[in-house]
Formats: sequence, C-alpha cells, structure tokens
Amino acid sequence: MRDTVDKDAIVNKFMTAAGRLVNDEMQEWLNRGGRIIGTYCSYVPEEIIAAAGFMPFRMRAVGSDSTELSDVYLTHLNCSFVRHSLNMALKGEYGFLDGVVTTTCCDHARRLFDNFARKESFPFIGMLNVPKRNTEFQVEWFYQELLKFKQAIEKQFHLTISKDRIKEAISIQNESRRLQKQLFLLRTDKNPPITGTEALAASVSATAMPASKFNALLKVLLKELPTSGGRKNYRARLLILGGILDNPQYIKLIEDQGALVAADSLCFGSRLFWENVDENEEDPLKAIARYHIVDRPSCPHLLDAREKHIAFIMDLVDQFQIDGIIMERINFCDNWGFERFMLRNTLKEKGIPFLSMDREYLLGGTGQMKTRVQAFLETLEGDL
Repeated sequence: MRDTVDKDAIVNKFMTAAGRLVNDEMQEWLNRGGRIIGTYCSYVPEEIIAAAGFMPFRMRAVGSDSTELSDVYLTHLNCSFVRHSLNMALKGEYGFLDGVVTTTCCDHARRLFDNFARKESFPFIGMLNVPKRNTEFQVEWFYQELLKFKQAIEKQFHLTISKDRIKEAISIQNESRRLQKQLFLLRTDKNPPITGTEALAASVSATAMPASKFNALLKVLLKELPTSGGRKNYRARLLILGGILDNPQYIKLIEDQGALVAADSLCFGSRLFWENVDENEEDPLKAIARYHIVDRPSCPHLLDAREKHIAFIMDLVDQFQIDGIIMERINFCDNWGFERFMLRNTLKEKGIPFLSMDREYLLGGTGQMKTRVQAFLETLEGDL
C-alpha cells in the first residue's frame, strides 16, 4: 500500500506543479533565500544559470485569464502565450523572478525583450542570439554568445561562474535528462504504467523545480512505476508534435477520448532530455553550445536540422509503435506554421496519419477539439 501511495503522491505533485505558477518546491527555494531566473526558450542553457546559484525556470503563463494590459503593446496577431505572459508581467505576477532571458528563436517572444527592457520589469533582462543553422561555424558562434551571456550574469549580480560550477551543473542536469528519458521510454510498453498526461506533467515540473529536488522525486517514481498497473484498452497510440505545450490538460483531453499519447516531440517534452551534454569536453561552454546546435533534437528554428528532426520523429514512430500523429500549434506561430506545411507532405508520403490542430495558449474550444480527435481516432481504427 505504501508504494502505491508514494507513486500517486509524486504523480499528483507533478500534476499540481504543472498547474501552478509557483509550486511548493519553488516556494521552499524562495523561502530559503534562493533566486530564480526565467527563460523563454529551451535554447537558454539552464546550466549557466544554475552555476550562478539561481534556479532556472521556464516561463509559463499558467493562471492568466486575460490580455487586457499586454494588448496595448502587442496585437491579436501575436502568439497568445506571449500576450498572456506579458500581461502577467505587467500585473507584477512574476515578482518572484530576479531576471528573464529571451531568445531570437521566435519573433513573438523576441518582442518581449523590448517591452521588458522599456518597462524595466526585472533586475536582469537578457537576450540570447541563437543561430538558424547547425554547422561548426554556428557552434563556435553560439559559444561566443554563451560567453557573453555568462559575463552578463556575472556583471549584473557581481559574481563569478567558474568552470567547475558549470561542469557540476551539467552533471546534475544530465542526470535529470537521463531520468526523464527513462520515464519516457516506459511508454514503449503495450500497457505503459504512465499516461502521456502524467509524463508531460513530469517534464513541465522539471523546468519549475530545483533540479536536485526534481531528480529525487523522479527516482522514487521510477522505482515504483514498473510495479503499478498499466494503461489498457486504448483506441490508438499517438505522438504529439509541436511547440510550447505546458498544460497537461490538453493531453488529458486527447486521452479522455480513448487514445494513449505514447510519445511526443514538444518544447516541454522529449526534445528537452533526449540527449545529454558531453561531460568529457574540457570547456563546458563548448559542450553546451554543441549540445544545443548539433546534438539535441531541434525545433523548426534551426533550418538545416529539419531532416534530422524528421528522422527523430520517425524513430519515435517506430520505437513507440505510433498509429498517428497530432500536431498542435499556437495560432500565429510562424516557425511551426512552416513546419506543418512541410511535415504534412512528408508524413503523407510515409503513410502516417496526421492531424493538425491550431489552438490558443489557454485551453478552450474543447468541444471542437474533442470532435476532431474522435474523428481522427475513428479514422485510425478503420486502418488498424
């Protein structure tokens, strides 16, 4: 009985953490005097922030209910995540942060830097330039950007980020990646002991807790999960593909129609932890640069990496016995709009059923979503 309680308690903790802006572990960190820096993209290296003594936190807008303030500065053609996030910043709901870092990966999020800088919203406001190609030249170029980023944090907070501290942070983060991948791979089973909803909650929680705390919780969960009952009687095994998706309730809506979300390629999902940073590289910043530009599964921002991303998706399809793919895209997302156009043709050629759904950041229009998912599942059942 005790093992079951431990498993359920940890799953519930992850689900709760994914549904809150500030979870219990974050609050405990803050109560101890810990500081937090928020990041708007997975290309911002958590290791540099952690090595400086901060907790890295992937920015979310959970709890937002309007964009009335941000609509003064952004248009309705901007991504709704960016609009909700800026609205929360203008309301002071990110007051627990000591800084934020945006990137050039997305023009919508890029505009946040201008607004934050003009409003002097945070003690530290940074922007990391991320290249659009993945050759050796871009690795070296990104390495120089990481040096500047490290120096900016050191200057702002009057501290020194040593090579040893970065290596230590890489080791801790690699452990988190290995644990998350281990959890993810459990869904290769015919009757996996964890759902897609629960798996996404875990990966979202990894971006919103001190890494050592998250790793300890996930170790316990992994120990107990294989002995628990598996998910059975699902209609099809699906892969969810797309950009920012930090709300497990979207996945639950799909699984409530009888599907099993057996795998994903998401900004808050497998692309975060599929590969590790090389711990044998003498210069840890070079290892981090290579990891982000060459080693890890990429998003559509890296134009030259598209074939590699297709290969990654196809490997997931084979390994997780995927029956169909659902792509989720926040309205007006340029990167994933282009990828959808290209991917649709690729998957058609490979004979893989594909459904594309546009959405807003806040969960809404659930009736229409349910209808489309049900129709897609009926199509898949006809092919199985």
